[in-house]
Amino acid sequence: MTKPVSKEEFDIVDVDAALEAENAEADAARKKKRKRAFIVFALLVAKLGLAWVGFGLLHGSGRIETDNAYVGADTASITPLVTGSVAQVLVSDAQEVRAGQPLVILDQTDARLAVAEAEAAYDQARRRVVGYQATSRQLSAQIAMRSAETSRAAAEVAAAASAAERARIDYARRTELATSGAVSGEEISSTRSAYEQARAGLAAARAAQSQAAAATSAAAGQRDANQAMIAGAGVDGNPEVAAARARLDRARLDLERTVIRAPVSGIVARRQVQVGQRVQPGATLMSVVPVQDAYVDANFKEGELAEVRVGQPVELHADLYGEDVVFHGRVAGLGGGTGSAFALIPAQNATGNWIKVVQRVPVRIRLDPAELRRHPLRVGLSMTATIDTQG
Repeated sequence: MTKPVSKEEFDIVDVDAALEAENAEADAARKKKRKRAFIVFALLVAKLGLAWVGFGLLHGSGRIETDNAYVGADTASITPLVTGSVAQVLVSDAQEVRAGQPLVILDQTDARLAVAEAEAAYDQARRRVVGYQATSRQLSAQIAMRSAETSRAAAEVAAAASAAERARIDYARRTELATSGAVSGEEISSTRSAYEQARAGLAAARAAQSQAAAATSAAAGQRDANQAMIAGAGVDGNPEVAAARARLDRARLDLERTVIRAPVSGIVARRQVQVGQRVQPGATLMSVVPVQDAYVDANFKEGELAEVRVGQPVELHADLYGEDVVFHGRVAGLGGGTGSAFALIPAQNATGNWIKVVQRVPVRIRLDPAELRRHPLRVGLSMTATIDTQG
């Protein structure tokens, strides 16, 4: 026979049923809420995906990127222009220098002696030209004196000719009178002797005139020759003085070149010179890297360069500073050929088996100088470059 249920037991069963019903309703609410959240999340992901695809379509197609990019600079090679022994080396590797700063000093003894010798030669040349000018004035005076002597000789010739003519007439008259016996033989002999003396005097006067003319001509020739050495210029403009001055300037320049200076500002690299070393013109002593004028050579694939133009904006990241530092630049130009075209051993694609390899062309990127001053770079550092071909 079934045991009757008490009122207390009946109340407990009702409570359990109510709890189970309440729990079922809570589970259903949680599942509905979770489903709604999942739908919202899926819609948000889809929206973000569509936005990303749209951004890629709008902007991604106009941007090309490569991490095959490296910092470069037009490095200055420090070479001597004169021969000499190294007396001092004033810098070391990794030292920052400014344009015009002394780097190396060569022994200056020989150069100073050469300057002193050139100065003496220059002074001698000036004195010699001054002497030429004085000689010209002296020769001009001699010519004037010779001209006077020539004029006097001409007058003497005229006087001697007149005397000879008078003596000839006297001798001729005496000779005509001799046939009649009007003059004696002694008088005729005397007039003949006077006539001969007058002729000899005329010959002597003519010889003196020729000598004076020759002396005048010789003096004029000497003056012309001397004048040719000083004509058209003063002492400083004379060719001999100019040549001596050029030798002096060269000697002074060689003395100045014994102090080897930095041609540009930058960082010293690859120092190879030591004190006491004898160097020759053209020998590389060290290099100066102008890091303040650094640029980037980015090697893009050939298929990416169709829209690249000079002046387009570029964003760059250096491995040295990471993604937090952004460099900005502009495309300065494209290389004249691929790297393989300028290799020491170019590829011979026309012979043997051939496999096509995607080529890369260097793109020169000019950096912002202000950003370079804030975040200095060094030659050879790796960069990531992104060109906005629509900018």
